[in-house]
Amino acid sequence: MRLFGIHRTSEGGAFAPAPARRQINALCRALYAFAMAFSLCPAAGCTAIHAHQAQRQVIRGEQLMTSNDLEAALAAFQEAARLDPQLAVAHSNMGRIYRRMGDYSQAIDSFIEAVRRNPLSFDDTFNLAQLYHFTKKLKEAIQAYLYAVELRPRDADVQLNLGVCYQQSGDYEQAVDRFQRAIAIDDAQPHAFVNLGVALDAQHKYYEAVSAYKAALERDSGQPLVLVNLANTYVNLERYKLARQTLAQALTMDSNLAAAHEALGYCLFRTRDFSAAEHAYEQALACDPRLPRAHAGLGSINMIFYIEDNTRTDCRDRALEYWHSSLELNPDQPRIRNLIAQYTPKAMDPEQALLDTQGAP
Repeated sequence: MRLFGIHRTSEGGAFAPAPARRQINALCRALYAFAMAFSLCPAAGCTAIHAHQAQRQVIRGEQLMTSNDLEAALAAFQEAARLDPQLAVAHSNMGRIYRRMGDYSQAIDSFIEAVRRNPLSFDDTFNLAQLYHFTKKLKEAIQAYLYAVELRPRDADVQLNLGVCYQQSGDYEQAVDRFQRAIAIDDAQPHAFVNLGVALDAQHKYYEAVSAYKAALERDSGQPLVLVNLANTYVNLERYKLARQTLAQALTMDSNLAAAHEALGYCLFRTRDFSAAEHAYEQALACDPRLPRAHAGLGSINMIFYIEDNTRTDCRDRALEYWHSSLELNPDQPRIRNLIAQYTPKAMDPEQALLDTQGAP
C-alpha cells in the first residue's frame, strides 16, 4: 500500500494554462485561506543588492547539496533567507535538507515558510503534506493535500495520498471517493485499486472490494500482500475454499510471509479445523513473533481444547499466556481482556479454604 514517499524534482514554477476567470477567483480564495492558516506576517523588504546576494547563496547551496555537503548547504540557504526574507526557494531547500537529515519538525516549518512566500508552489505544498502524513498529523496532512488538489486537480498521486489519509482517519467514504478520482486520472497503477479494496472492505462492501483487488492484480500479479487482502475478503464472504487457494498462491510467492500464514490460520479457525489453524498461526509467529492476532488466535484454539476436555489445564494456561502476549503487542483489545477475566482461575483465599474444610462433614 503506497502511503507517501513520492519524490519529485522542482518544476521551476511551470503550471498548466490559465483556467477561466471564475476558476482563478476560486483558486485565489483558496490560496488566501490556506496562507491565512499559517498566520503570515509581512516581512521586511530587501534591497536589489541583497536579493542578488541571496540568489548567489541559493546557487551555492544547491551546488553543495549536489555534493552532499548538507551542513554547508543549509548554512548557505539560511544566509539567503536572511538576505532576502521573501525568497521562497531558500526555505524550500532548507526543508529538503532537514528532511534528508531526519529533522521532520524543522522540515515542516521550512516548507510552511516556503508556501507562505509562494502559495502557488505545488511541490512545496505536496512536500509539506507528505511530511504531515509521515509524522501522523492526519488533520494537517488532509488540509495540505486538499490545497495541493486545488493547485493540481489532475494529479493522481495527490488524490491517492489524500485518500490514504482519509482511510487512516476512518473516513472510508471520502477515501473511496479519492481513490476513484486517482483511478479516473491514471488507471494503469495498482496502488489506488489496492487502497480502494481496503476502504470498500472496511465498509463491508465485499464484492466491490474483490473487484478492486482483482483489478490491482491484473496490473501487477506479483503482489502477495494483495492476495492476502483478497483472501481475507473471501473469508468475510465465507468463501473459504477460494480463500485457502488464494493464500496458497501468496505463500508460493513468499513462503515466509507472516500475514499469509496468519490469514490462513484465521480461515482454518473459521472452518473449525483447529489443529491445522494452530499450525498456521505457529508458522506466522515463526516468521514474525509480533503479531497480536496470531497470539490471540492461538489463545482461542487452546482454550477450545480446554473446554472440550477440562482436564487439559495446560491448554488453558497456554491460552491465557497467548492472550496476555497479544495484549502486550496491542492493548486495545477489550474482547481479549474479557476472555482473560472469564477464564482465569480464581485464586482461593487460604483462610477461606481452611474455614470451608473445617465446616465440611
